[in-house]
Amino acid sequence: MVAAHLLTPCLFSPVHSPRRLSRLPPFRVQRRRAPLVASRRQKPCLACGADTLVARSEGSSQVLPSDKVRAEGAELKSWLHQHGLPPCKVDLKERPSHDGKHRPIHYVAASEDLQAGDLVFSVPNSLVVTLDRVLGNETIGESAREFCSFWTFCQLYKHFFEDWTFMFFLRMNCASRSIALLLTLPDHKENLVVIVFASICCISQAKVRNGAELLTTNKLSELACLALYLMYEKKQGKKSFWYPFIRELDRQRGRGQLAVESPLLWSESELAYLDGSHTKAEVLGREEGIKREYNELDTVWFMAGSLFQQYPFDIPTEAFPFEIFKQAFVAVQSCVVHLQKVTLARRFALVPLGPPLLAYKSNCKAMLTATDTSVQLVVDCPYKAGDPIVVWCGPQPNSRLLLNYGFVDEDNPYDRILIEASLNTEDPQYQEKRMVAQRNGKLSVQTFLVHVGREKEAILEMLPYLRLGCISNAADMHSVISSQGPTCLLSPCMERAVLDQLVNYFEARLAAYPTTLIEDEDMLADCNLDPKKRVAVQLVKLEKKMIHACLQATYDFIHELPDDTISPCPAPFMPQLKI
Repeated sequence: MVAAHLLTPCLFSPVHSPRRLSRLPPFRVQRRRAPLVASRRQKPCLACGADTLVARSEGSSQVLPSDKVRAEGAELKSWLHQHGLPPCKVDLKERPSHDGKHRPIHYVAASEDLQAGDLVFSVPNSLVVTLDRVLGNETIGESAREFCSFWTFCQLYKHFFEDWTFMFFLRMNCASRSIALLLTLPDHKENLVVIVFASICCISQAKVRNGAELLTTNKLSELACLALYLMYEKKQGKKSFWYPFIRELDRQRGRGQLAVESPLLWSESELAYLDGSHTKAEVLGREEGIKREYNELDTVWFMAGSLFQQYPFDIPTEAFPFEIFKQAFVAVQSCVVHLQKVTLARRFALVPLGPPLLAYKSNCKAMLTATDTSVQLVVDCPYKAGDPIVVWCGPQPNSRLLLNYGFVDEDNPYDRILIEASLNTEDPQYQEKRMVAQRNGKLSVQTFLVHVGREKEAILEMLPYLRLGCISNAADMHSVISSQGPTCLLSPCMERAVLDQLVNYFEARLAAYPTTLIEDEDMLADCNLDPKKRVAVQLVKLEKKMIHACLQATYDFIHELPDDTISPCPAPFMPQLKI
């Protein structure tokens, strides 16, 4: 199909009755250069080199002179002040990267001595990237103009559909019941333009509504929308309003203040550092989720008017290969801020002086807060001039901190591990046990959270569930069904069977790690240890400590039995514990 032919003024050739159009306002077709479409068809990866939000491969990274790096930081702050940032009490400083191939890391530091409660900066909303810039808020007039571009979109893709009108109304997602009735008429082809104009009044609301539906049905995350928006903005180069901010994100390469990328960007050999940890499976699962979101980008591209209006021919999955989108997604993930008490469109925000320029800490109380006109930061403790500013990262375990931001906090009070238990589906009493579990707020497949420092409490929470699963005697099962509370200790031998199962489980989890705690400590003592391996070893070391604490708590319960030498009762249908 010749692209130039699609852009001719003959827009409504299927219509044969001009009298029906006498009262309709004329369309104005906005001409666009055909070579852009042709180039996309011939070179689907044209954007690979320049349009990624983060820097390209490590081998192509260049180390800039320190004076130029400092100049980039000063330029970012100058750009912020030029566009409305009030005087603030912070400066941008730099620290060297662990890898000499990469540029130094910028960080936000106090420009003067600070006291707890000081307002250090207030970034106006005009300098904050939020979803309302992506989803847009088009008027009816704007929607009418966009329809011209969308007509071309239908023409480009009509060979995938027997009836292109079906695709149009499918994209609109049931804009009006009356439109569907009109389509059932014998001469619906002649009524097409009337139907289109009846639909235009619904497009603006439908696009915003459908964009929100994509977000609330887990088909597309806010992070994917923000990443797509910034990738398109970067295509404009220096013409983009956000150029200084995007250049800073590029230089950071999705690295946190420890200069380590998320495991989502690690190689297969580097992911082996996480062997034995459930975090490795979480990384692979997150990557699958990013792939699913990538497959939804074409939908959000049309639903988000600000993107479709500017780039009607730059179909996302053709303009940006998956690997490029994944890098951009991780970069946005490392610096997005979750604002509280705001609308859905402002819930996730990219703040130029926020992360990754701000360092995260789990036991800090300071956090970025939204007002009607800005996003501001009030510090929670004194700082000396030159000290890096830290903010709270939310109640996240270390596995999530590593996955999202590339660091591990050894003093994290929110750290935890997961234990998944499930009732044996082959048990003849499975349905009765399932009913009892649900009555006590548990599921047939139940995940238990083991928080650091509260390992004994986690074991106490698990015991009633495991006792229930171990029951094989019908009389015991009847007694449990008759009672209203959790399953209590039935007999010493049954309790021993439950505790022995826990001991075997914790020992098996420890054996799944390729190293011991002592070996982990020795590796961390090496100052030349690879940064990615260092954070991975920190994570698995903290996990092993929690598992050891669980194992010790289980042994303590065994010693509390009336006779700790008693043999466990046979339990042919014990619950299953996932290693």
